[in-house]
Amino acid sequence: LYKIAYIATSWSFWGKQSKATAITAAQRRGEDVETTKKWSAGQNKQHLVTKNTAKLDRETEELHHDRVTLEVGKVIQQGRQDKGLTQKDLATKINEKPQVIADYECGRAIPNNQVMGKIERAIGLKLRGRDIGLPLEAKPKKK
Repeated sequence: LYKIAYIATSWSFWGKQSKATAITAAQRRGEDVETTKKWSAGQNKQHLVTKNTAKLDRETEELHHDRVTLEVGKVIQQGRQDKGLTQKDLATKINEKPQVIADYECGRAIPNNQVMGKIERAIGLKLRGRDIGLPLEAKPKKK
């Protein structure tokens, strides 16, 4: 099996050959050719969706990812306003983009435990589990 890996539009084949040249050279030698595309390689993306999107695409039923509930969005908004923070201030405080906070408050975001944890600590309210909206308990400091 002869494999050719490429990233977006750039191809690599043991040297400096074009996509078509690499494929035809392998086919002339009578080898099986398999090409794979590496998605989002070389891009610095935070918080990628780890849910299996290919699995959702293959399903015939109408499936979708779970979104943040409106209850959680309202708790984030209320907690942020109680602390006197704007969406931009809260985003800066937790090192995220303001659009991320807006998405969570509107219920458009796919829940990410890392982001949810940062928001919980910043506003001091629980956003996960069954005690949503209750104050976050301070853990005792270790010596």
